[in-house]
Amino acid sequence: MISEPEMAGEFAASAEREVLAGAGMRPAVDRPPRVPGPRGRWLWALGGAVVASAVWGAVLFTDGSRDGAPDLHGYRLGQDPCADVRLKSIGAAISPREPADRFEAEMLRHAALDRAQCSIPLRSESGQKRSDKAWTVGYTVRVEIALHKQTDPAAEFEAERNETDLGVEPGTEVEAVPELGDKAYLLSLESGELELRVLEGGAVLSLRLGSYTAFEGGGMPPDDAVELPDLTPHKAAMISDMRDLMTDLKG
Repeated sequence: MISEPEMAGEFAASAEREVLAGAGMRPAVDRPPRVPGPRGRWLWALGGAVVASAVWGAVLFTDGSRDGAPDLHGYRLGQDPCADVRLKSIGAAISPREPADRFEAEMLRHAALDRAQCSIPLRSESGQKRSDKAWTVGYTVRVEIALHKQTDPAAEFEAERNETDLGVEPGTEVEAVPELGDKAYLLSLESGELELRVLEGGAVLSLRLGSYTAFEGGGMPPDDAVELPDLTPHKAAMISDMRDLMTDLKG
């Protein structure tokens, strides 16, 4: 149905042509009807909004600011995440861990990253002490848990797989550990330490087992200090304790 305003407009235009023709003037040439200005602008604005929305959605998906955020697989850091590090297997192979109240975790909480770091000493046992020269062998386990909430750490994890605190050491041996997270590497450092690194989604976890010697006798320590123990036999224990840690952080 044509509305009354439209009919009135057509009638006025027809009458004007008749009057001009009757006065001896050439009649105006008919032109194709024009789309009303407001309606045309409204349709253009609607089309532009749809295109802009599609482009913006593609940008959000590409840069990972929303849908591209890494999956944390249920990992979360509590008030004292280092208390969740039981070290049951390492404790059975070497010595139990010291009580949790002997140290505090270094915590970082941010919209992009949550991180916890701590060093857990193992108890000194009588069997570790050389009574003849009062040397004691001690062990520590360094723990680091990083939850990347906005950017995927996979590329950096792979690039840094043979990098240590001292940089890239040529003598560092890197072994892939199958069926542990998305990727896992066990590093045998030149210092004799072992470090196990695991990537699962946006979570990066590491356990580093190290040893040291201390002289407990009076006076100057003798020159022939005890040698640091070989940590290689404890690789399986580190993997087992890492599995426990991963489970506990998701609980």
